[in-house]
Amino acid sequence: MENNYLNSDSAKVIELAKQGNAEAVAEILNYLLITDGIKTKSFFNRGVVEVIVKGKNIPTPDKFIQRIRQIIEHLQLKFISKVKIYAQDEITKSLIWHQEFEPTQKTVLPNHQPLESNYQQPPTMNHNYQNIFSQNFQQLHNRINQTGTKILQFLQEFRRGKLTEGDKTQGLETVENNLVQALQNLQEQKYQVAVVAAMKAGKSTFLNAVIGADILASENAACTICRTDIKHISHGETPRLLEYRELREQPVILVAGNAGEIQHKFLERTREIREKNNPDKTIRFEVEHPIEAISQIPSLAGFSLLDTPGPNEWDSANFNTVKLKRTALEALRTCNAILFILDYTSYKDNAVSDLFKEVVEKRQEILTKNAGKVYFILNKVDLKGERDREIREVIQDLKRELIGFGFPNPTIYRASSLQGLLAKLIDSGKATKGHIEDFKKFCSSRYSQENEDGDLITPAPHKIASQAFLDSGIPEIEEMVIQTITKNSGVNLLEDVLARLEKVVKGIEDSLNTQIQGWEIELETLKQNVQEYAEKADNAEQQVLEVKKLVKQQEKKLTERFDQKLQSFATDAKKQIKTEIAQLANSISDQSKFEKPTQSRSGLFRAIFQAFDNLLNQVARQESNNIYKVRFKEEKDAEKLIKTVNEYCSPHIQNLWVDVQDKMIREGTKIRKDLATEIQRKIQVISNQLSAYLGESLQIQLNINPIIIPHLNFEGMIDDKVDKILERIKYIEQTQEARKRKCEEDEVYFVDVEVKSFEVDLQAILQLICTRIDEQIVDSAAVINLVIQQQVKEDFRSAEMQIKDYTNKFQSELEALVWQRESKGVEAEKIYSNLQIYQTRLSEYMEELDKLEKSLDELKKTKA
Repeated sequence: MENNYLNSDSAKVIELAKQGNAEAVAEILNYLLITDGIKTKSFFNRGVVEVIVKGKNIPTPDKFIQRIRQIIEHLQLKFISKVKIYAQDEITKSLIWHQEFEPTQKTVLPNHQPLESNYQQPPTMNHNYQNIFSQNFQQLHNRINQTGTKILQFLQEFRRGKLTEGDKTQGLETVENNLVQALQNLQEQKYQVAVVAAMKAGKSTFLNAVIGADILASENAACTICRTDIKHISHGETPRLLEYRELREQPVILVAGNAGEIQHKFLERTREIREKNNPDKTIRFEVEHPIEAISQIPSLAGFSLLDTPGPNEWDSANFNTVKLKRTALEALRTCNAILFILDYTSYKDNAVSDLFKEVVEKRQEILTKNAGKVYFILNKVDLKGERDREIREVIQDLKRELIGFGFPNPTIYRASSLQGLLAKLIDSGKATKGHIEDFKKFCSSRYSQENEDGDLITPAPHKIASQAFLDSGIPEIEEMVIQTITKNSGVNLLEDVLARLEKVVKGIEDSLNTQIQGWEIELETLKQNVQEYAEKADNAEQQVLEVKKLVKQQEKKLTERFDQKLQSFATDAKKQIKTEIAQLANSISDQSKFEKPTQSRSGLFRAIFQAFDNLLNQVARQESNNIYKVRFKEEKDAEKLIKTVNEYCSPHIQNLWVDVQDKMIREGTKIRKDLATEIQRKIQVISNQLSAYLGESLQIQLNINPIIIPHLNFEGMIDDKVDKILERIKYIEQTQEARKRKCEEDEVYFVDVEVKSFEVDLQAILQLICTRIDEQIVDSAAVINLVIQQQVKEDFRSAEMQIKDYTNKFQSELEALVWQRESKGVEAEKIYSNLQIYQTRLSEYMEELDKLEKSLDELKKTKA
């Protein structure tokens, strides 16, 4: 190691790197990886290091990985969980090799290696709950990965061969990059399943049963105080509990260890946050742990469970209720499956009604669209007594209730989560003494049998755990979840990757056909074709610019629509607050009718009534005819009135905003998809014209160059992207002692009103709140419009770059052909022969892709 560097003033940088500072990690790696002839650029984010290596003398993967391992071990950079290396040729810019490894593992697996060759079966129960569809999905996933890897190796071999002939194959560089990206998408696809419940429905126990570890805590108070992601990791990796906070890019690692250690720390931390009112601005938690339910399906390695707080947990957690509600709505829009957990003993409680009212009210189109991914779990059915109704009758009753809430034809599963968890732990050999005792206490009696003498004999827990797990209902639910995500998102992924592989292969085929034909026609004719094609490409570029103008017009309409939504929100919010304050003023002034609040009274009045012991005795006689001016006997009561109005109005306005925000996202998703489809259609026409010209001029049959637009949503427009932009603004402005807020920020609508002679002017409060609403609308509109511009620009650029890559590919290939014809004429026969060999080999991969397409069609038929 470079001791002169390590012993210098950079010791501070090294210390920061050990703490997980992204800039420090990147700086150290860049310095220590410098050797003769190569240079590196490193990035570090959320435990993953990415290193780009460039130069003339790039070392072999083994040597370079060994060097990085030495640095990580020597400096004890424990925050690094994965390293990705991209070796790039300095001259051709082509990808030479690409490797990934985990520093804690002893073996290094080449990127894109077929899954079944590097996957080790983790220790699991003796039952195989994989259904036939999931098995077929996994097999097809593996075959696509293998075929894609072969095509990548073929393309890299072809490019190396052409390089020896003097052809840099720049036109195929983008093709190779797209292929690498498609294979990465196949391996790194994320699948999210949201679990939503009212407090004390047994959600944590249910999640633990699916995870296969007693890792999430449960107690009488609300445990899910904010969003918690349970991320699947492979067996052998160290489980961790991470905490994400506002204005911090990197998470805080609370603990790394076994399930018991994580549960203890998790419970300790949630209590601390609840008691101290979240002083560290915690946003969410992340638990990294193997999820037993999907551990036998390596294609679901990106699986995670999303634990969301229910409405009756929001207020108890002293959190920003808007963000918690938004998490639930976001899950409804974006997750691959949503599970609502209901308590068998209290499924008709107000808490359950509140849950569905908050989440599904006025969102009928989402419920209809996502009917196939929303499921209901009737939990704790093991608590049924002998005189209670049969479970099937309860399920029928619950079904009627859910239809009344707006869920069309709801699917309901029964579950005994505690039995499922304990049985799974015992059967897998991970149960503690306490788990075994709980199993005996709560579950064993169901499996007791009489002997000849009439004595009840209860088998040992390990003898009945397997059957008890089956009886718990958890295996059936796990199978349903796996089917849902593989039949929907999983199939979409395979379809998308296959389309991209087909585009890559057809692109290579077109290159080979073009080059073969280029050696057959007259050189002067070829030169003329090159010149004419360049003119056609310029014309295509002008056509693309015309499409861009139309896109800008649509972007303007989208911005105007969102502006109208924001203005409508401001009008409604001000109107509701005005009504609330008017009712309060009338109630206080008309003391003869002053009484306890009823449902007809405003929510603000009820809040005021609850805040004061005896409001009538604390309000002085009103001398003014202005009912909005309220005089108190003591100044502290006047200040309490202002505080109570603030504490009621601010979250009330925020709640209105999150509903408007949700509607904007849903409408925006449809608008964006329609616009992207229009962009795709117009660019496709231009691309087809180029293909037709080139095919005619060279007298060859070229494939259609499909313009592929990925599956889109509008989520980032209002949620993540706005959050990131505003958090960055907030961070910068905080350093300048300024503050920047948006519509759902804590206390954003709080107002300061001066108290004179113990008098509070409610009309002045109303005016200030309305002014604050208007100010926030201006700020939010500016940021949302900026994000709209960025999002639409990205969609257009995606299509624009595809046609640019297409034109540039053929332009460079034609120019390279002319150069080869002029300088390598003596090698013509050899070059021509090699091209034909590659053409024959490529046809084999095309046949494989055809077979995969048929297999995918068969899989989709079984999906119905």
